[in-house]
Amino acid sequence: MPSKEEWKTFSRWGKQYGDLSSITVLGRVLVILNSAKVINEILEKKSQIYSERPVMHFGGELIGWKYSLALLSYGDRFRRYRRMIADILGSRKSMGKFEHVELLETHKFLRRVLDDPVDLATHVRHTAGAIILRISHGYEVKDHNDPLVELADKAMEQFSISMAPGAFLVDVLPILRHIPAWFPGAGFQKKAKEWSATLHELIDRPHSLVKREM
Repeated sequence: MPSKEEWKTFSRWGKQYGDLSSITVLGRVLVILNSAKVINEILEKKSQIYSERPVMHFGGELIGWKYSLALLSYGDRFRRYRRMIADILGSRKSMGKFEHVELLETHKFLRRVLDDPVDLATHVRHTAGAIILRISHGYEVKDHNDPLVELADKAMEQFSISMAPGAFLVDVLPILRHIPAWFPGAGFQKKAKEWSATLHELIDRPHSLVKREM
């Protein structure tokens, strides 16, 4: 099981074994979907059967991402989240009131690309963060080195690493989550604590900002 750039290995397996394959890692079966057609068939047309989130013990349980919509299990909380998001972003009409925000940040994005075309990925992340924070918290980001955008980038990078299949043994052997941080080989516990602090800061800082502005 690859520990990094796993999508490259999955793509190679798709060419070798087909669009739908699986691998068993220490008794846990991982199903790999390698085409839009198969993804649509299983996760869209048969969503009532197959659409559920896996339990990610490192990223979800130890860090705390399990309460985010991306990892939230189907249930009352999930449906409330979806309903609230749909009320604000669920239609072209409801999104219309944010058109000026998207237009403004797009213009800023184009100016940044014109000034520094090499760092395109950074400009894209900055613009996405600017639009999200303006809509969600009414926060207007700085043109450069905005602390909340940098914090969001940091948290998203940690989330991406924590969700990588096979990156942390605790996801395969959940019993390891009970090992104390001082125990040899339990360095993941210290990392989970640090990354959990990043997640909570990402939640609390924008919220505190809104409270101060009210």
